[in-house]
Amino acid sequence: MDPRGYLVDGAALVDAGLDAALPAASAPPERLHAAMRHQVFPGGKRLRPGLAFAAAEAVGAAPEEALPLAVAVELVHTWSLVHDDLPCMDDDDERRGRPTVHVAFDEATAVLAGDALLALAFEVVLASEGNLARRVAAARELAHAAGAGALVGGQVSDLAFDPERADVALVESIHARKTAALIVAAIVGGATLGGATDQQTERLRAFGGRIGVAFQIADDLIDAGEGGCSLVTLVGEDAARARGEELLEQALADLAPLGSPADALRGLGLFALRRKE
Repeated sequence: MDPRGYLVDGAALVDAGLDAALPAASAPPERLHAAMRHQVFPGGKRLRPGLAFAAAEAVGAAPEEALPLAVAVELVHTWSLVHDDLPCMDDDDERRGRPTVHVAFDEATAVLAGDALLALAFEVVLASEGNLARRVAAARELAHAAGAGALVGGQVSDLAFDPERADVALVESIHARKTAALIVAAIVGGATLGGATDQQTERLRAFGGRIGVAFQIADDLIDAGEGGCSLVTLVGEDAARARGEELLEQALADLAPLGSPADALRGLGLFALRRKE
């Protein structure tokens, strides 16, 4: 399995879904709709949608079964980026080689564009075709990942982060909420739309939680020296890398009972943690 090729194929599928879900930039209010699209396209690797597709495969479903959730996860992820970049948050002027939304438009438009992306995510899942109970469960998973108990709460803790008072448990708690929760939602939600059993769901949830924290460690290793809420800063590169590998080993063990249908998920987990960029 070629993880890069898998992500490229998944990106084409999710990009078509995103384009269909988002209002046209020419539709009024044009400025808001253009701002919503600004950060969505062009996207990054579309890792989270790829994980959703692979999770559906892992439980015996076609990847396309996870498309509504894959689109929704990417909308939530983009909302978080738009708001993270704001002057009151991380105050970033550029993302993916382009001006951030508040720079390209203005701060108020960026806030409102993020709000609209978040709302649209749940509309996409709940308005899609298919089993209603599965759609509701996937939407509930995504709502938790986006809320105070996960992504938003993680951002609050990150903004208040004091490296002189931090320990490994605190850093991993922030990673689990700010990064891993949305990865878990992608995996569990994709599997849920694919008809996962309760036992499969719990194994995939454990896999996603470990992979999500390890993914953030891998990001911090790539950006070593930038400081902030980072295991690399706290314990050094070697110890952080060892912790990431430990989490990867545990995550792969979580998938073992799922057999060969989970091969794409295994491949994406290895790729996400051992990439160099």
